[in-house]
Amino acid sequence: MNDDHRRGAAAIDTGAIGRLMQQVHDWERSEVARFVARAPERQPEFRTSGGFPLKRTYTALDVVDTPIDDIGLPGRYPYTRGPYPTMYRGRFWTMRQIAGFGTAEDTNGRFKYLIANGQTGLSTDFDMPTLMGYDSDHPMSEGEVGREGVAIDTLADMEALFDGIDLEKISVSMTINPSAWILLAMYVALAKRRGCDLDKLSGTIQADILKEYQAQKEWIYPVAPSVRIVRDCITYCAKHMKRYNPINISGYHVSEAGSSPLDEVAFTMCNLIAYVEEVTRTGMHVDEFAPRLAFFYVCQADFFEEIAKFRAARRVYAKIMKERFGAKNPESMRLRFHCQTAAASLTKPQYRVNVVRTGLQALAAVLGGAQSLHTNGMDEAFAIPTEEAMKIALRTQQVIAEESGVASVVDPMGGSYFVESLTTQYEKAIFAVIDEVDRAGGTVKLTEESWFQRRIADFAYETALKKASGEKAVLGVNRYVDPDESFDDVELHPYDASTATRQIDRLNRVRRGRDDAKLRSLLDRLVAVARDETQNLMPVTIELVEAGASMGDIVETLKGLWGTYRERPVF
Repeated sequence: MNDDHRRGAAAIDTGAIGRLMQQVHDWERSEVARFVARAPERQPEFRTSGGFPLKRTYTALDVVDTPIDDIGLPGRYPYTRGPYPTMYRGRFWTMRQIAGFGTAEDTNGRFKYLIANGQTGLSTDFDMPTLMGYDSDHPMSEGEVGREGVAIDTLADMEALFDGIDLEKISVSMTINPSAWILLAMYVALAKRRGCDLDKLSGTIQADILKEYQAQKEWIYPVAPSVRIVRDCITYCAKHMKRYNPINISGYHVSEAGSSPLDEVAFTMCNLIAYVEEVTRTGMHVDEFAPRLAFFYVCQADFFEEIAKFRAARRVYAKIMKERFGAKNPESMRLRFHCQTAAASLTKPQYRVNVVRTGLQALAAVLGGAQSLHTNGMDEAFAIPTEEAMKIALRTQQVIAEESGVASVVDPMGGSYFVESLTTQYEKAIFAVIDEVDRAGGTVKLTEESWFQRRIADFAYETALKKASGEKAVLGVNRYVDPDESFDDVELHPYDASTATRQIDRLNRVRRGRDDAKLRSLLDRLVAVARDETQNLMPVTIELVEAGASMGDIVETLKGLWGTYRERPVF
């Protein structure tokens, strides 16, 4: 490769650089100085939401230190401009509106409504008892069954959830973590019962447990066995489900807990390293499983920062997989991510403005190269979105895809002095966080020591102060407030009081119809497999759910072996 290819993105000679530097200097001292003297700028300095300083304008000087090869072309290493060469010119991103409430039948109806309106992938929210591994009749489940997601206790629920939906033709994402492997087992068991080819199933199980300890706070077991469960999901899917993503390494929840955009991405990369190390310790080569690793990011309000964040994430991932783990297969180096617009940015005051917020965030996600996208409903600050709110959210994506023209060119922001400069700043800052974590003992150790939690809490506190002072604008909350606003006209998604009764009735029917002796034998085998670190939990778990085991049966059995987790407090 010749020197021209290695030079910075500006690709200008030394003389041209000198002339441009002089032009910028003269412009600052003359036109800018005179103009600012007459009309001062709004504030003494400008920064991105994540704290990166912003210059007044950007020129070719700001990309001189970015190698041309680091920008590259779409579909080529390091994939800054997108994981695939044609991106949305081939097909649009997957439009995956999340849904989940009540019983499986209730959510199945919402799925079919969204599919009828053009949704191209399913995304499932589960209620809190399911997330935490409690059966619907457990005392801890009282009042929560089906309230904030769909209730799933047994394989019978999974059958009802996907009734009439062809699992080989539609991608299915499931947002669940500590009990993720059990939901995956139910999904596999259902597919097998229907005669599906497991290698034709597509979708994602979230399963990213490390971010739970760092941000979302939904866990069951201690860190080590929880990471082992993730390992078992990854290795099982690598061998049996070639198109399925066994993990969604999630920055979304890190951000929603209050982190900076930088830490959202940097923490996912630290977690990635921990998972890859765990899997490769089994003897599996990185190229055997890395092509199905996936990520989940949020798109916040700072438009250009978010685009640069996504582009930097792809570049960093590619370099980690190639240089740190020795990946050879290009598929192992292509970061693919689902994106969701920012729920934390939605407001109750003047809630219809949330449509605009969501639209801009969705546009940034598309310009940043997302592979699938969920757009939030305008009424989500109140409750689970109504069907009308979900239709508007889906139409928002469809307008971007089919009316705006932005999907006609791959990475249209590529080459922007500002975006390329910010992308490079992000890359350097992400690697700086990774280096700090490596020096301090690694991701698992620092998670147990609450290092990640402290960084999130510190940035969240700073952001809260900025909102309270008005420095960070939130329309309807600290600017342009409507003191006479009423929420009486807000139509809310209703909670069906019969949900728990209907759900528990089905759970009890399953219990009455199963072979208890067989179940006890399988639960004993589950414990034996769990004790042996070299074995995989997935096969016996699939057998258990096929035999009628409930979520609670499996979770409580392993609590007897592994115990539960107590977090070290952050002050």
